[in-house]
Amino acid sequence: MGPEDLDQILKELPIPKDPKVLVGLDTSDDAGVYQLSEEMALVQTVDFFTPIVDDPFTFGQVAVANALSDVYAMGGTPLTGMNLVAFPIKTLPSSILKEILLGGLSKMKEAGVALVGGHSIEDPEIKYGLAVTGLIHPKKILTNAKAKIGDKLVLTKALGTGIVATALKGGMASEEAVRQIVESMVTLNRTASEWMKEFGAHACTDITGFSFLGHALEMATASQVGMVIRSEAIPIFPEAMEYARLGLIPGGAYSNRQFFSCKVEVHSKVPELLLDILYDPQTSGGLLISLPSSQAEKLVATLKKEGHGHSGIVGEVIEDSPGKIRLL
Repeated sequence: MGPEDLDQILKELPIPKDPKVLVGLDTSDDAGVYQLSEEMALVQTVDFFTPIVDDPFTFGQVAVANALSDVYAMGGTPLTGMNLVAFPIKTLPSSILKEILLGGLSKMKEAGVALVGGHSIEDPEIKYGLAVTGLIHPKKILTNAKAKIGDKLVLTKALGTGIVATALKGGMASEEAVRQIVESMVTLNRTASEWMKEFGAHACTDITGFSFLGHALEMATASQVGMVIRSEAIPIFPEAMEYARLGLIPGGAYSNRQFFSCKVEVHSKVPELLLDILYDPQTSGGLLISLPSSQAEKLVATLKKEGHGHSGIVGEVIEDSPGKIRLL
């Protein structure tokens, strides 16, 4: 299912209005927020997918880090998780499933998240993920709809996980390339979330399946602003460009480009291969943060000290062409 299919289906749903739903489906945000009291609201999200790496334990870690990311992107604190599992129990040893769950549990423990249950089905294809519930103050929610003109845009992780994972499936990825994307995908966005709040972030989204440009456009559209993205500033995994040159591009990148490219003005100097990476669906990607220009360099410097070495300023928010991106 491509972004255009999902977008159309959601528009057709007769969703009832509820004043306690502070963030719902209107802005294509990362998680839903439901108000409990004047000072407390629930943040809820769910995500699961098929294996992106070969090692079961690592796959479990990636899946949980990816699911928790939506809560971090809203500025929330995840508290509980429920496993979602599909597994071919009759054809694969149960030890593989155990390793997946142990990997997931290790990331929940790191995040301070309690496992409170889950649901499993028998399925010919492995799938794993998490339904997550967290807390946030109703007046401190970071959505993708409040980017302000003059803000700088900070990205906290490198791009190219989808392309490198495709190369891995084809037996063409180097050990170093796989190591780099695994290290990135299992890194929680918790630290980046905590610091972006300290530096006064206005808006945030995490970069996942709809690609860097797709999620940036969702922010631009929801905030009714334009964006300038500087291609030379975007962090990319070193071998992703090489694999893109070989045509090792996931199908989702093509559907992302088809759906979003009409809202992206691309300068002639931008390489075509770079566009493949900017439309590449990411797994457990970084945060895209819109914050005051005066705070952006301080945030990047702090994140680099905290181990987010690929963090950088990749663009700015402008008044012209709301809901569109200029890629320079």
